[in-house]
Amino acid sequence: MKTLPSLICSLSLAIAGLLTGAAHAQETKPGDPVAAQKKVAMCIGCHGIIGYQASFPEIHRVPMISGQSAKYIASALNAYKKGERKHPTMRGIAASLTDQDIADISVYYEGNGKNLPAHASKSVAPNAEIDALLKKGNCSSCHGADLNKPIDVYPKLAGQYEDYLFVALKSYQTDGKGPIGRGNPIMAAQAKMFTLPELKLLAHYIGGLPSDLKTVPQAKFR
Repeated sequence: MKTLPSLICSLSLAIAGLLTGAAHAQETKPGDPVAAQKKVAMCIGCHGIIGYQASFPEIHRVPMISGQSAKYIASALNAYKKGERKHPTMRGIAASLTDQDIADISVYYEGNGKNLPAHASKSVAPNAEIDALLKKGNCSSCHGADLNKPIDVYPKLAGQYEDYLFVALKSYQTDGKGPIGRGNPIMAAQAKMFTLPELKLLAHYIGGLPSDLKTVPQAKFR
């Protein structure tokens, strides 16, 4: 017959085994774009309408996300989920998603509309003022060549709506000021080097660059 300490030890090991098994069962699998088709209904109402405008914290077009990397989309959704990016609507949506949902949706939007042409735009060399601003921010070190070949979790910027870019850049200057702002320390340090007119100049130039980003209209709402 087992002693009480032995029984307690056995029970502890059994519980630990069950918890380990449950943890493994909940591990996030690689993103599945097919599974995501049933999960993007809350996304397409804004990101599936060309030129759709949001009104928080000011009126601007919602960003194009089709063609962004899965790593960036997942990073952004998790930042909203954690409250690092302060946006009431996006935080509410992100908070409702599991890690698997985020993985599926991120892969879906990375490949969404891959065979469709991106919006047309001609590459224009920056003038001296813009060139100086780009070098001051060292933008290409994270966002890559032509700001369209980012590393790791950073987004493609080229061709994104300039009004959204301006609002996003400003948000890194306003973290901690009520229900707005973004808490990324790297981008906060970068954005705070610029005046608002300088950020507007950057957003205008970057928004005019050729890119892979697009808005893909949804054929029908599910």
